[in-house]
Amino acid sequence: MSKVVHEFTAVVPEWKPHVTPVDITQASAAQLDALKVTPSNRQVSDYLLVLAHDAETLKPRSPLFNGIMYNRGGLSRAERELGAVGASIVNRCIYCAAVHASRYNQLARDETAIARIFAEGLDAELDPRSSAILRFAARLSECPPAATADDLSALRQAGLDDEEILDLVLSAALFGWANRLMHTLGEPVEAPAV
Repeated sequence: MSKVVHEFTAVVPEWKPHVTPVDITQASAAQLDALKVTPSNRQVSDYLLVLAHDAETLKPRSPLFNGIMYNRGGLSRAERELGAVGASIVNRCIYCAAVHASRYNQLARDETAIARIFAEGLDAELDPRSSAILRFAARLSECPPAATADDLSALRQAGLDDEEILDLVLSAALFGWANRLMHTLGEPVEAPAV
């Protein structure tokens, strides 16, 4: 039996679904069509195979995810990942925080910021731009949202333009939704030793 992960980490745990994923060899034409555009364009995860039970809803989900997290222009890929980390911390989604912390570390080629965030929390000392991004994403993710005009002003003072701010809002909002799906459909567990 796998142990559930309760602490934030940049080591990506496994995601163990509560619902049996669709068996891709038994998937309907609609399910296969909905699965053909995965977020990373690499492999179909158990998470997507669970979502495939509702192919009509899954079909627009992946292009939306790809558009928000991978489009060109606006906020950098690493900073979108940082926004996802901020939202995932507030929403206590251990799995999403780990996935996006790991991606941030890869894209930024630096593990210092994430290590500080996981050790010190959302008020960790970061460079002004990263701090403003993390704080805004986190405050926007609170329920009800706590982001204020001062938080928006901090983003502008850190050098973000309108397009970058919109990308940050979209990243945080996407994970407000995605985190809740992850919580209800499964849980993060320690990956088996290799």
